[in-house]
Amino acid sequence: MYNQKVLEIFKNPKNAGGLHGANGVAKIIDKISGDVFKIYLKIDKNTNIIEEAKFKTMGCVASIVCSSVLTELVANKSIEQAKLISAQDILNVIGDLPNEKLFLLNTCIDLLNLAIADYFKKLEKEQAMQEKKNI
Repeated sequence: MYNQKVLEIFKNPKNAGGLHGANGVAKIIDKISGDVFKIYLKIDKNTNIIEEAKFKTMGCVASIVCSSVLTELVANKSIEQAKLISAQDILNVIGDLPNEKLFLLNTCIDLLNLAIADYFKKLEKEQAMQEKKNI
């Protein structure tokens, strides 16, 4: 069902776990599979570079593999570069997924976009609080 590359990543996923100091976090419970995806991004506020990315995914082989690959793809990228990452980019790394699992690629991209939005929301809040202090 899964190719060798997918099974290798599944056996040794990179970046699994939480991330202390994450300032962009998102969680999705996939309506189709019921899998739970969570991503943590640590973004440098001065450069908007994603310094580190980690994930916690409770789900099938494909969900865990896609999450792992996503965190590898976004690490050390600017937010603008990360926004350009596509489902196809994840698939290019892993090679192949069964047709019934392909939707999980888009779930991971949605997760990334939610985490980036969370980062900007927190940054905006922080800036507003700083402005209040300066008044």
